Amino acid sequence: MGAAMNPLNMSDVPDRRKGRWQLLLILMMVIGPMVLATFMYKLQFWVPESRSYHGEMIGNGQTRADIGVQADEQRWQLLVTAPAACAADCQQLVYLARQLQIGLGRDASRASHALASAQPVSTDYEAKLKAEYPQLQRYPLDLSTFTKDAAAPGDAQLWIVDPHGNLVLRYDAKVKGKDLLNDLRHLLKLSNIG
Repeated sequence: MGAAMNPLNMSDVPDRRKGRWQLLLILMMVIGPMVLATFMYKLQFWVPESRSYHGEMIGNGQTRADIGVQADEQRWQLLVTAPAACAADCQQLVYLARQLQIGLGRDASRASHALASAQPVSTDYEAKLKAEYPQLQRYPLDLSTFTKDAAAPGDAQLWIVDPHGNLVLRYDAKVKGKDLLNDLRHLLKLSNIG
């Protein structure tokens, strides 16, 4: 046996501890963000308080029919609901809905404006609607269905409805037109429908 076997040099043997640490770091980089996001969601910490819309989000799958309005509109809709007489707040929202549609400019054809009222409007206001709001769609509001909905308050509201009839956002009479127009433009920009 002439040739002597060289003993293994300890520096040539892979360091198993180093490999384990590397594997652990890789797993933490992959699984860690998912675990952190789950805890953030479940425990509601580090959740941003800000939002990019101004109305009340309706994200529970409600449709126009759920608030007592039967309509077949295939465009985005600015729907004013009046469970009582269409008084000053209601009339302001109807005016705002028309102005918002005009304010959309080239996207105005993607939206419509409508009034759903539980009671007939006054004769003076009816004449004004016919003269000044020729494109306003009119629907009856089923008050029994409207009052069953906890999300539907008792005063006049303006709703943004998507082309499938789903309620998206709700505003009361105190809303600023510029804020609502920004919300509507943002929705139209993100949407491929309507």
